Amino acid sequence: MTFTQKSIEKILKQVEGRRLSSRRAFEKLKHLPYETLSFARIDHHRSFRKGFPEAVYAPGKTAKQLEKIIASIQRAGHNLIVTRLEKKVYRALRRKFPSLRYSEDGRIAYFKPSSRIHTNGKISSVVVLTAGTSDLPVAEEAAFTLELIGRRVVRIYDCGVAGLHRLLDQLPRLKEAKAIICVAGMEGALASVVAGLVDKPVIAVPTSVGYGASFKGLAPLLTMLNSCAQGVAVVNIDNGFGAACFAASVVS
Repeated sequence: MTFTQKSIEKILKQVEGRRLSSRRAFEKLKHLPYETLSFARIDHHRSFRKGFPEAVYAPGKTAKQLEKIIASIQRAGHNLIVTRLEKKVYRALRRKFPSLRYSEDGRIAYFKPSSRIHTNGKISSVVVLTAGTSDLPVAEEAAFTLELIGRRVVRIYDCGVAGLHRLLDQLPRLKEAKAIICVAGMEGALASVVAGLVDKPVIAVPTSVGYGASFKGLAPLLTMLNSCAQGVAVVNIDNGFGAACFAASVVS
């Protein structure tokens, strides 16, 4: 079961009304807040505590470890995001978990939510903006994570400063957003330009896209950290997931 405030209160009321034994209540709650495996501690409390699904970073984990982690989360009935997952590993996991889905662009695996996320037309959107097409994998990690969390996403891609007119054409859409995730490699100037044009929070994501002197994302990271425009927050290199979680905290 998914541990929400309502479900915990229901268990406690059942114990209070003697409709549920203390032993059975313990069995239901024993993995709250986390479940210990030999190699991991699964956070079953995250969605209750943070409002975000449990997230699993795939690189460095074996297929067997991922299988056990996913099985634990599935048993608990939680939503799940597995980031940076290779397609061949996903195919192997899919044989064990037929309901596991995959976004090739975002390199994310997920359980399809059991119930549709209810949103209305008044919910503000988050714009995910890229400087170039090569930034798409990181941008899609951010966009897809936001959609799984339940936020409305507008994608605007390939609007880098080398052709500034492409960005200026999108200003009306940028001004309608509640927050903007700006994904850029090379010199990373796009975040400063955007933040200087709109009154929205800008979450800057440097990518490892670029030639040698970009130092695998270090150059755009430093550019973004040194932005003179107000309202810019910077996450780590290629961290689309982190940018999405921060944006979701800003946008209701």
